[in-house]
Amino acid sequence: MGSMAASPWHVVAVPYPGRGHVNAMLNLGSASSPAPRVRFEAIPNVIPSEHGRANDMAGFLDAVYTKMAAPFERLLDALAPPAPAAIVADVFVPWAVGVDARRGVPVCVMCPISATMFAVQYNLHLLPPAALGGDASPDVADDPSCLIENYIPGTKSIRFADLAPTHTNATMRGKILEAYASVKKAQCIVFTSFQELECDAIDAMRRTLPCPVYAVGPCIPFMALQEQHTATAEDADGYTAWLDAQPAGSVLYVSLGSFLSVSAAQFDEIAAGLAESKTRFLWVLRDADARCRVRSLVVHGHDAGLVVPWTDQLRVLCHPSVGGFFTHCGMNSTLEAGRVRRGALVDPAHRPTISRLVVELWKTRLGLKEKARADGVIGREEIAVAVETLMCPDATEDMRKRAALLKDAARAASEEGGFSWKDVTIKLLQNGKNQPSENPRQAPEQQPIPFRGSRVGADQYPSAFPEEQHIKRLYELKHSMFFG
Repeated sequence: MGSMAASPWHVVAVPYPGRGHVNAMLNLGSASSPAPRVRFEAIPNVIPSEHGRANDMAGFLDAVYTKMAAPFERLLDALAPPAPAAIVADVFVPWAVGVDARRGVPVCVMCPISATMFAVQYNLHLLPPAALGGDASPDVADDPSCLIENYIPGTKSIRFADLAPTHTNATMRGKILEAYASVKKAQCIVFTSFQELECDAIDAMRRTLPCPVYAVGPCIPFMALQEQHTATAEDADGYTAWLDAQPAGSVLYVSLGSFLSVSAAQFDEIAAGLAESKTRFLWVLRDADARCRVRSLVVHGHDAGLVVPWTDQLRVLCHPSVGGFFTHCGMNSTLEAGRVRRGALVDPAHRPTISRLVVELWKTRLGLKEKARADGVIGREEIAVAVETLMCPDATEDMRKRAALLKDAARAASEEGGFSWKDVTIKLLQNGKNQPSENPRQAPEQQPIPFRGSRVGADQYPSAFPEEQHIKRLYELKHSMFFG
C-alpha cells in the first residue's frame, strides 16, 4: 500500500438486526479503517418488530433467515459501481454466505458473541445427549461430567447447565445449527473479542475451522473517546449533568440489555434491592411503563437514582462518578466495562455462558447466580448486599486489580504491535491474492482474505438495516462518536 495511488474499495456489512450486533458491526468497520466513509442502505422491513421479540425468538430468527435474503440481493443489484469487494456478515445472517457462490464476492463472517460461545455452538454435535436434553449432571465444580471442556476444547469453566434454556430448546438449537452450517463456507471468521481475553477458545477454533480466524477486539468505540469525558449530543434526559453532580465512584450504572427482559418478579426485586442498598444509580430502561414502575418502587430519596430511556453507555462507564455496573453481560457490555476498568455485578439470566466466564474464569465480576431461589428469582436482600459489596472498593480490591489487568490487556491488543492490531492491519486487511494455507494456525502470516480491492484507508462501508428509523438514530450516534 504505502504511497501507491489506489482506488478505494467497498465493503458491504450485513449485521443481524439486533442492537448489540449492529453496534459490533459498526465498531468493526471503524476498527478496520481510521476514517471510513459510511453509507447506510435499508431493505424493506420484512421482520417482526424488536419489541416483544424475546417472546418468540425462534420466530424472529426464522424471519431473519428466510425473509431478508431476497431484498438484500436486490439492494446489491442497485448499489452504484464499483461492485463490492467483500461482504462482512453476522454469523446469524447465514444466507449471506451464499452470495459468494452466486456473485463471486468473498464473504467474511463476524462473530459478535464471545469466542467461547462460538466454540460451543459450532461444536454442539460433540456434546452428549444429556447436555442438550435438560437433564445434565449436577452443576457442581467437582463433577467432571458437567464440564463442557471435556468435550469441546477451549471452553474452560462452562458447564452443561449454562446451555439452558436456549440450547436445550430443540427449535432454538436447530436455528443455531442452521447458522453454523454456513460458517464452514466463509472466507474467514472475525471475532470481536481479543486473543488475550479468550486465547483458549480462539486458538481452539483456529485449529478446528477450515478458514482463517482473526481476533480484532475489543470492538468498541473507545479509541474515539480517548478517555476524555465530554457531553454527548443526545442527552435530552440530562443524565450527564446528573452524573456531574454525583461524588466520584458513587453511582451504579444499570443496563440489562436492549430487548431481553427479566421477569416481572425479578424486575421488582432488582428495584427494591437498589432501594435497600441506598446506592445512587443510573438505570437505562427503554420501556416507559418500566421506568414508571422503578420510580414508584424506589422511594428512598429523589436524588438517589435516575431512570432514562437511553444513554451513551461507554461515555457513562467512563464518567468518574460511576463506580460499578449492573449488567446482563452481553459481549459488547463486557468488552466496554473491561476496557474502562469498571467492576460489575452480573445478572446471569440471559447470558449464562459469558456470566460464568467473567465470574469464575476472568474473575472481574461479582455473580448472583448462586443467590437465586428455587423459582430462579434473586431476592432483594441478596441484590442489596451484592450492590453494597460492589460499590465498596476495599471489598472488591482483588476483582478490581484483575479488571485493571484486563484493561491493560485490551489496550495492548489494540495498540500498534498488539495481537488485534496485527490481525486487522497485517492479516485481515492485507492486500494480496495468496490463498490461505491449509493450516492457518501454523502459518499465521499467510492468511489474507482474497479481497479484490485496493486500500482500506478510504473505503466505503454501506450497511443494510431493516428499519429506517433505526438507521437514522444509529448514524447520528456513530457520527457524534467518530466524526464529531
